[in-house]
Amino acid sequence: MDRFIIEGGRLLTGEIQVSGAKNAALPLMSAALLADGEYLFENMPNLRDTRTMLRLLNDLGAVGAIENNKCVLRVTPSNTRTAYYDLVKTMRASFYVLGPLLARYGEARVSLPGGCAWGPRPVDQHLKGLTKLGAQIDIDAGYVVAKAEKLVGTEIIFEVSSVGATGNVLMAAIRAEGTTILENCAREPEIVQLCEMLVAMGAQIEGIGQSRLTIHGVSELHPVAIKVIPDRIEAGTYLIAAAITGSKLRVANCYGSDLGIVLDKLREAGCVTEIGQNVVDIERTGSLHAVDIKTAPYPGFPTDLQAQWIALMTQADGDSRVTETIYFDRFTHIAELQRLGAEINLDGNVAVVAGGCKLKGAPVMSTDIRASSSLVLAGLAATGTTSVSRIYHLDRGYEQLEVKLMAAGASIRRERED
Repeated sequence: MDRFIIEGGRLLTGEIQVSGAKNAALPLMSAALLADGEYLFENMPNLRDTRTMLRLLNDLGAVGAIENNKCVLRVTPSNTRTAYYDLVKTMRASFYVLGPLLARYGEARVSLPGGCAWGPRPVDQHLKGLTKLGAQIDIDAGYVVAKAEKLVGTEIIFEVSSVGATGNVLMAAIRAEGTTILENCAREPEIVQLCEMLVAMGAQIEGIGQSRLTIHGVSELHPVAIKVIPDRIEAGTYLIAAAITGSKLRVANCYGSDLGIVLDKLREAGCVTEIGQNVVDIERTGSLHAVDIKTAPYPGFPTDLQAQWIALMTQADGDSRVTETIYFDRFTHIAELQRLGAEINLDGNVAVVAGGCKLKGAPVMSTDIRASSSLVLAGLAATGTTSVSRIYHLDRGYEQLEVKLMAAGASIRRERED
């Protein structure tokens, strides 16, 4: 098991390149199950999660590898319809194979998902949507068993705007007979790219990027080549790293248009930002201002940057409030930040962060992907040495994070724990 050793107090300079988006790559890879042939994914992040997805797809009739941030995936018919627990438990996005398997083969057996340790995320919206399309859903020994002689288009209204449910039901609906209307869809850039890939494969989808999608079912699809969009959460993490260390930094291979509210909040906190062609420049020369945030579905403030924002606000002038509206129990990083000297009071789904904390290096432990990155950010701002253990969580979502930060001037290294 690896850990990071961070010596705080260093400025960041130069440029950091953002990798492809994990949260886009995983559903794109799942969509390949819809049609046989050879797919090419460029700008593919080489992460624990993308490698796990490859292992799962291999079980289901697809063979591929990630090399030099490219993935060639060859899909052939398979007699296997089961996504087993040993893989699905490690990564919630494995559940994305349910919709494609059901659409193509009329049956699927997918383990109920695992993933991040900070609390359950129900899959009821996935199952309700697929049921409305005509699937029979049963739960058997921890597996979702779905069968359908024929999927038929209908109108589905999601009770909450769910990225996962939107993706899964969308992939099933494109092979359904007739027209499907999805209401209250997720609008995240990752869902937009999934729609774009499906259209390139031959699907007919109207309203891409809107909360209402209209899907006209088709009987034939074909493989495509696609370039994975930049990871807006990774980009946001590096922007916050510059802010927390009082640095000037260029974050490259990112879309400023996907970071609207994050950049607004950083400017409100006292940073100067400038959006260029696939780059964002950020500089903080003065003190940080306390800024409240409330997480919300896109285009609101991303829940995946909530932990990093809390770390940043420990260094602001004054107190701030961070309200989590997506996953109410996503606060496991608070206890570890407190070990570094942070003063944070949690009241339900609201964290009140005292600004001006003098963070001091200490041993801390990761509990999920984004909690890990918040501890790294805090370690960059702390005095002394911070040890961040269990960084296998971070490796699920960030490609060579320590290498990128070290090249920008941070003192951070990976080592094996005893």
